[in-house]
Amino acid sequence: MKTSQSVQLFRRAQRFIPGGVNSPVRAFRSVGGTPLAMKKAKGVYVSDVDGNRYIDYVLSWGPMILGHAHPIVLEAIIETAKNGTSFGTPSRQEVELAELVTRMMPSVQRVRLVNSGTEATMSAIRLARAYTRRDTILKFEGCYHGHADHLLVKAGSGVATLGMPDSPGVPKTFAGHTLTVRYNDITSVERLVKKHGKKLACIIVEPIAGNMGVVPPHPEFLLALRHLTQKHGILLIFDEVMTGFRVHPGGAQTLFKVKPDLTCLGKVIGGGLPIGAYGGRKDIMELIAPAGPVYQAGTLSGNPVAVAAGIETLKLLNKPGVYEAMEKTSKKLAEGLGEAAKQAKVSYYQSRVGSMLGGFFTKRPVTDYVSAKKSDTKRYAKFFHGMLKQGVYFAPSQFEAAFLSTAHSTAHINKTLVAAEKVMKALR
Repeated sequence: MKTSQSVQLFRRAQRFIPGGVNSPVRAFRSVGGTPLAMKKAKGVYVSDVDGNRYIDYVLSWGPMILGHAHPIVLEAIIETAKNGTSFGTPSRQEVELAELVTRMMPSVQRVRLVNSGTEATMSAIRLARAYTRRDTILKFEGCYHGHADHLLVKAGSGVATLGMPDSPGVPKTFAGHTLTVRYNDITSVERLVKKHGKKLACIIVEPIAGNMGVVPPHPEFLLALRHLTQKHGILLIFDEVMTGFRVHPGGAQTLFKVKPDLTCLGKVIGGGLPIGAYGGRKDIMELIAPAGPVYQAGTLSGNPVAVAAGIETLKLLNKPGVYEAMEKTSKKLAEGLGEAAKQAKVSYYQSRVGSMLGGFFTKRPVTDYVSAKKSDTKRYAKFFHGMLKQGVYFAPSQFEAAFLSTAHSTAHINKTLVAAEKVMKALR
């Protein structure tokens, strides 16, 4: 496996880009080695600048749910771009995407399109503060909601990967309005709400934690949050940037039958292009300018090219049998990885919800950020590089999710599992 071109490109990048990358987890810091520069992608495969090809389970960190370069999505992007790439005005496409989102996700009565997941969560929290006239928010350790100042507190994901508990540059006064508690620990939430409930604007949560690895909620956790927030006049925000339209056509909230007040979306709704959205109850959303006094704006919000890609992606996901097929291949991969570790006598905990997978090199179940951090990250690094050599690309971090697409077939899963058996045996 040659990587000379990636090495040269990374050296060049470090001269002009901080750390040589435009997003921290790409730097391979937690697994070691040089990040691979990709040149092209098609279906389940990504190919790097040195000509190596890999079965891809990163999928651009989740949005490529149809696989890379799906022909229908590509056609929509090309045809839309021919008419212009940005208008800064209303367009037919943004209305169509908004209609699709509200139809597929019942809790979302109104939706505002933005440019990223970070914009979505930041804006949803501002809206929650305005609606409740309270300042404090509650989030969960290891849940990442973007890099807005008040959210970089025990944020998991890239922060955990780099060993940074919080981020310099965030004023203490900002962080002071953010309370944190363990994911899946409803007793601790109840304790904090009892003490601070009258000043809590919202509780924001990943309904399926995907930034400490994949950690599903306990059976009654989300429902308990819903009851607690309603009792105390606190808004419940589901950050479904990762899970929205991935684990279920109606998101994790439909899967777990819990209706939040506000929902943040991204990734899948852009079909691989930059986009985000937040939406929810009509009475709350009508506070956003120009309907109301809460200001939020964006020149490229509702960009026609990104919106066109999202429309076609959601339409294709609405076809019968799509999620059932992904469930089948995802289950096969998850069970196969667990069995490969078992046969190799390697301590490994496998988690999965739909087409999101997590794998932790630890003896005990992972239920929160504390238990996730007990994973053997050095062993994960060996696993990662071993799989790369076998032509399989997993995330370069123990604390990121693996994703499947509609393009992953049984044959791709079988090839991955053959590689995993070899690599797991080498980890003993």
